[in-house]
Order: sequence, then C-alpha cells, then structure tokens
Amino acid sequence: MNQHETGSCSILLIDDESFAEDIISHGLKGCVAHTLRYTSQASMAVELAKEIAATVVLVDLRMPEIDGFEVTRRLRADKDTEGVPVIMLSSEEDADIKAKAFAAGANDYLVKWPDPRELVARVRYHNDAYIARRQRDAAFVSLRRSQEQLEASQSALQQAQKMEAIGQLTGGVAHDFNNVLQIVGGNLQLLKLIGDLNDAGRARVDMALAGVERGAKLSSHLLAFARRQPLQEVVVNPGHLLREMDEMMRRVLGPRARVVTEIDHSLGSTLVDPHQLHNVLLNLAINARDAMAGSGTLTIRATNVEPDSLSASEVLSGRYVLIEVADTGGGMPPEVLARAFEPFFTTKPTGQGTGLGLSMAYGFVKQSGGEIVLKSAPGKGTSVRIYLPRSDAEAAQPEAIADGPLLGGLETILVVEDEEDVRSTTCAILSALGYRVLEAPDAAAAMAIVESGQAIDLVFTDVIMPGPVSSLQLAEAVRDRLPLAEILYTSGYAEGVLAHEGKLEATVNLLQKPYHPDALSARIRHLLRRRHQKPALSGTA
Repeated sequence: MNQHETGSCSILLIDDESFAEDIISHGLKGCVAHTLRYTSQASMAVELAKEIAATVVLVDLRMPEIDGFEVTRRLRADKDTEGVPVIMLSSEEDADIKAKAFAAGANDYLVKWPDPRELVARVRYHNDAYIARRQRDAAFVSLRRSQEQLEASQSALQQAQKMEAIGQLTGGVAHDFNNVLQIVGGNLQLLKLIGDLNDAGRARVDMALAGVERGAKLSSHLLAFARRQPLQEVVVNPGHLLREMDEMMRRVLGPRARVVTEIDHSLGSTLVDPHQLHNVLLNLAINARDAMAGSGTLTIRATNVEPDSLSASEVLSGRYVLIEVADTGGGMPPEVLARAFEPFFTTKPTGQGTGLGLSMAYGFVKQSGGEIVLKSAPGKGTSVRIYLPRSDAEAAQPEAIADGPLLGGLETILVVEDEEDVRSTTCAILSALGYRVLEAPDAAAAMAIVESGQAIDLVFTDVIMPGPVSSLQLAEAVRDRLPLAEILYTSGYAEGVLAHEGKLEATVNLLQKPYHPDALSARIRHLLRRRHQKPALSGTA
C-alpha cells in the first residue's frame, strides 16, 4: 500500500551505530502505521530513500567518511529526494552546529536521544507536511494538465465550428454555382452541336467551355470540403488504385523528382469513392511537386494499421488502411500548418493555386468516415496521412461506363427540372440527339405525365425541386407505373435527399451538375441498354 495515499510513515534511519535502530524503533512504538528501514551505509542514502519511498529521513550527524551534512546535501541534490524531510540526530546541543545543519538543508534537529513523545510528534509532523505538499503539487500538475486539455479541446471545437461554418457557406455557393455553370455549359455545347460554327467561333466556344470545366472542378472541390459531395462508395483495395496511378504520379512530378511507392502486399480493402480518392491523391502529388520545386522524393506508402499501433492523439482507435503521401519539400511553419485545410488559403503566388487541394482532401476523408493528419516543419518536408476504415468485404469491380462520342436514340425521356433555362437547354440537347423528349417544371407535373399512361423509357429528374411532390415520391410512382423505366437523378449536390451521411446507395444513379453532354448521353445510353436487358414484365404498360 502506498504510504503517500494512506498517510503512514516510511522512515529511513542512517547511523553508524547499530543500537540506534533499537532505540529509534522503541521510541516510534507510539507512531502508528509506520515502517522503519535502517542502514549504516551513508553512501546508500539516496538509493534507499528512493527504494522505500521515504517520507522522513533520520540521519546521524557524526559518521565516518560521510557525515550527516553531506548525506543531507546529497538528498537535496537528487530530484526524486529533494523534498524528503531530513531530521538531524546529534549528541551536541550547539547553536552553530544546528545552524550548519539547517544550512545544509535539514528540516529539523534532535539531540540524542529524544523523548519518544517528542520523536513521534516531530516525525508525524514532517511526514504529514511532506505528504500534504506532494498532494498539493500533484493537484497543481493535474490542474495544469486539465487546463491544457481544456484549451486543446476549445481550440479543436473552435476549429471544427469554423470549418463547419465555412463548409455551409461553400456548400450553398457551390450548389447555386453548379446551376449557373449548367446553363452556360449546356448552351455552349448546344451551340457547338447545332450552331454551324466556323473555325473561329468553334475555338471561342471551346475556350469558354474550358472555363466552365475549371469552374466545375472548383465547385466540386468546394463541395468536397463542405462534405456535401455525394459519394458513390464501393469496396476497393487502395493498392490497386495506387499502382494504376503510379505512372501518372511520375508524369505529374516530372523527370527530376523521385517517386517511391511502398504498398503492403497484404493491404486491406476500404469502402470509399474511388474517383474521389483518385482526385485527392492526385492533388496531394501536385502539392508535393510544388513544395519540392520539381525535384526531391515523393514517398507514397499504404499499409494496414491495427488499434494497438495508433497514437491516441492522432486518430481514434480502430482498424484502418493508411495511405501516406510524404515529400522532401521546404515544409510549413506552424502558422501555415494551422490553416492548411482552410479553403482558398494558399501560400502560392496569385494565379498558381486555388488553395482547395488540402481542403478537398479534408472534406472527402471526413465524409468517408476516416481521419486525415498533416505533419510538417520548415526544412523537414510534409506528410499527409489518410486513415480510412478497413473493410473485411472483398473489393468489388465497379461497373464500367464506356466513354465515347455523343450517342442518341429514339426512346422517350421525361426531363424534370425547375430551373427553366437548365431544362430548356437539356431538352434541346436530347432532342438534337434524336430522343423524344417530355418536360415538366416540377415533380407534381411529372407525376401527372407518368399517370397519364404515356410510354416513358427514362426519367431524368433534378433532386431538389419546389412543390408538394418530391423527387423521391416521383421515383416511387415511376417504379410503380413504369417498372421498366430507368431513373437518372441530377443535382448541384444531393443535400441529404439521396445521400445518407453524404453517401449514395449503390442502386442510385446520379449525374452531378454541371454535366457535359458527352457524360449525359453516355449515362443515358448505358441505362437504356440495361433497360433493354431487363426481363419483360407481364401486364405492364
């Protein structure tokens, strides 16, 4: 039992005369709950005081080789025994010797042999004072640690609140921005498709479309940071993705940089959106290239992480797949590191960076249920560690959708979109591709068309629309009345309607705005081919 907790005395007696042990032991009979350790070897004072966790040391003044003054000085010089009370025992009642004892660091002075009542009283007094002082110091240390933890928690909360507020703002802006981009891009593509442009006009349209594409990437990054980017998650092995990206990484970094890839041969799988993970890793490689000014070493490491190997200050305990991207660049000072995940924060010159690469990675990883840890110091490079929850499921092969030129057909498509300009442009593109197109400004109007009995092969509907009928209710009506019809959603972002915790069900087909006519035509043809492969249902319209 620890005497520091119970208040009992742990006494070390140092005297060159062995009979001193009997005298002191007899005198301490009235001192309850005490232990006494005797030694004649003054040189062992510090070691023995530590061994028995002494709360009081009784030391004889006059001893051969090492006297009581030196023993006291040695105890005071060691950080583990510097506060232990020392009572000097001496046969000399001399004021000068007493003063010298106190100057050496003694707490008390007793003339041999003290009355047992006085001995017990002084030992108890110094013992209790020492224990109280230790408890006070421990309380102060605990309080200081609690204050530091509170400050760290408050700082983390403030950072989380700031990131959430920025996320809400950027998510809303990106949603409206996507609709604007869809109107601009759709009309430009329509003009290119049916406008009979000359070479100069076509070049101008292509230039404008390139601007739309840049805007779409910007919006996608904002949504990723805001954690409003709907994720189409599948179980994948990140090692396959990293091996496929290896050549691309080398092209991105250039010939003067060295790429080292270390992938654990037993790397586990994780549930993640592979397209978004690809974008995140590519952005991290671009950041590394810029940090190293085109030369240096980029290390990409992927391994399994077990709960017992994690630092509690880094991520919560769990089974993860770790992907680390580390460079040998100039690193970041603390003030830059603290803001690195903020959108639009960048140290690059104007026009050379959007400041969205790390913020996109942060939002994507958080939305995927993982953790991202950034470590950097000036002159020591930067390391980005992505922890993704490990899955025991087998990695799936995602269904491929072939890219190709604009393809049309003769099927009937119902376009449901409340933004008139977006709806008009989309209907014009689909009509130009040969489809029979029906249109509705909201889900209620679309419901009426569905219930009218018209043959419809595919419904292309916005997710968020005004009115009493939601897009989900419309989808239920389509499945009920037209079980062979396909449903393709579109949205600036899913906003929790289709996505649960930011993640889409595997059966949901979503084409995010702004969409390119090539992507629209390819997705529609893919779904309609799948429709034709469905078994015919008896009794259907």
